[in-house]
Amino acid sequence: MITIYGVTPTRSFRPIWALEELGLEYQVRPVDLRKRMEDAEFIAINPAGFLPAMRDGEVTMVDSVAMLEYIAARYDRGFVLAPRADDAAFPLYQQFLHLGESGLSAYLNIVVASRFLAPEGEKENFGTRAAERMFFSRLALVSRRLAQAPMMAGDKFTAADISVIYALGMAERLGLADKFGPEIADYRKRMEARPAFKRAMERWQPKQG
Repeated sequence: MITIYGVTPTRSFRPIWALEELGLEYQVRPVDLRKRMEDAEFIAINPAGFLPAMRDGEVTMVDSVAMLEYIAARYDRGFVLAPRADDAAFPLYQQFLHLGESGLSAYLNIVVASRFLAPEGEKENFGTRAAERMFFSRLALVSRRLAQAPMMAGDKFTAADISVIYALGMAERLGLADKFGPEIADYRKRMEARPAFKRAMERWQPKQG
C-alpha cells in the first residue's frame, strides 16, 4: 500500500492526484506541520522535515515531482501520466513537469516565507517582489504553450499538468491569481473538472465534522 504523508497545503496533492488518475489504492497519513519534527514515523522517512513524503514498500521518496515520475514509471502501464520516451510529446512533458516546480512553485516558496514568517517590516521585501516577477516571467511559458495546445504536453493530459496546476493553485492561495490571463483561468477550469482532480481534493482537504 502506498502511503502519502502530508495534506493541505503541501505538495502532497501532486502524488495524490496522480494516484487517483491511475485508480491505485493508497492511504493519506496526515502530518501536523507545527509538530512534524516530533513525528517519528515521518522523520524516519524525511529527516529534513519538509512535505510531502511517500512510502511504497521499501521505497521512500520526498520530492513531489520525483514521486510523479516514479508513479508513472512503475505503475502507469497505459501511459496515462506520461507519454512514451519516443513520443514527440515527451520533451514537452518533461519540460513542464519540472517547470511546475523549479520555475513556478519554487519561487513561490520565497513569497510564502516572507509573508508568513518574516518580521512585519520585511513581508514585502526585495526578495518577495523579485520572486513574484520570476514566477510570472516563467508563467509566460505556460501561457504560450496554451496558445499552441490545450495541455502542457499537447492534446493529452499528463503529469506535467498535475505539476503546473498545483503551482497555479499555490499562486492563487497567495493572492496572485488576479494577474493570470484568461488562458490560465480556462486551463485551470478544465483540469479541475477532471473526476480524479475532484477525488484528490477530497482526500487532500478532508471535510471537517
